Amino acid sequence: MKYGVDELVILGHGSGGTLTNQLIREVFQEAFANPVLDEMLDAAVLQAPGGRIAFTTDSFVVDPIFFPGGDIGTIAVCGTVNDLAVSGAEPLYLSAGFIIEEGLPIADLQRIVQSMREAARAAGVHVVTGDTKVVGRGSADKVFINTAGIGVLPEGRSLSPRRVEIGDAVLISGTMGDHGLTILAQREGLSFSTPVESDCAPLNRIAKAIMDAGGDGVRCMRDPTRGGLATTLNELALQSNKGILIREESIPLRREVVAACEMLGLDPLYLANEGKLIVIAAPQAADGILQAMRSLPEGKGSVQIGRVLAEDAGLVLLETELGTTRIIGMLEGEPLPRIC
Repeated sequence: MKYGVDELVILGHGSGGTLTNQLIREVFQEAFANPVLDEMLDAAVLQAPGGRIAFTTDSFVVDPIFFPGGDIGTIAVCGTVNDLAVSGAEPLYLSAGFIIEEGLPIADLQRIVQSMREAARAAGVHVVTGDTKVVGRGSADKVFINTAGIGVLPEGRSLSPRRVEIGDAVLISGTMGDHGLTILAQREGLSFSTPVESDCAPLNRIAKAIMDAGGDGVRCMRDPTRGGLATTLNELALQSNKGILIREESIPLRREVVAACEMLGLDPLYLANEGKLIVIAAPQAADGILQAMRSLPEGKGSVQIGRVLAEDAGLVLLETELGTTRIIGMLEGEPLPRIC
């Protein structure tokens, strides 16, 4: 479906789901089409003198800017580091651009920058360049941050959904939906008997462990941020032109997340994550990869949740706890605005 001349951008275009994919495909990819961009990976892989580099960029507009488990500064660093890491690169350098609304307390800005410093230190990267703009009251919402990142790719490493094969294992590194529910709870003033925190964390250490353990058996990795697990798996199914079957009973979810989603009418498979990754790997490599993931605190909840199918190309199927199977599609609309 092509856009009409009178159509407008809506919040759903930022959801990471169907509308986002349509916007990217029909506006940006159509305008900027080239072999590097058309791979549609989390980071562009570029040839450079002496080897290959990975390059990525992201913008962060989360509301609220402070939340349990992190803040907009933590996400800005971790989100960009993670896009490099799941591309198989070793993250090295970041840029940081700030759009600051007039009236933001300097103490809040200092707190955000300190969080970025701590996250960068934890990830082993350096912020080496940046930019600052201040806009009038009402022209932004407190602060927006753009980060770009550069990493190096080891010789011979190539991760891509195009490498996915029938029978491959689908692995995830822990519970789903923690970040999305944390942002919702802060925004709506919800409280739970057991506090829920964002899972925001750098993934480059666990990504390296995965590559060391799995080698060429690692087909691709992704971090399921906007649109959650379901939308990210749909993107992988479409890009690989394979079917993916996942088991509902195998997907780790916190009780608080399940209970809140039932109360609010949300599906936890579409909630954002900021410190988890998906791995698709050759079946013979899966056990070794899981062992490596579980050896790290950020991967102690790692499990296999499914496999790649010979049939149902481009679709994601969910085997329910009742033994039935249903299709799960990409996120439609915008159930949780501004989660990253």
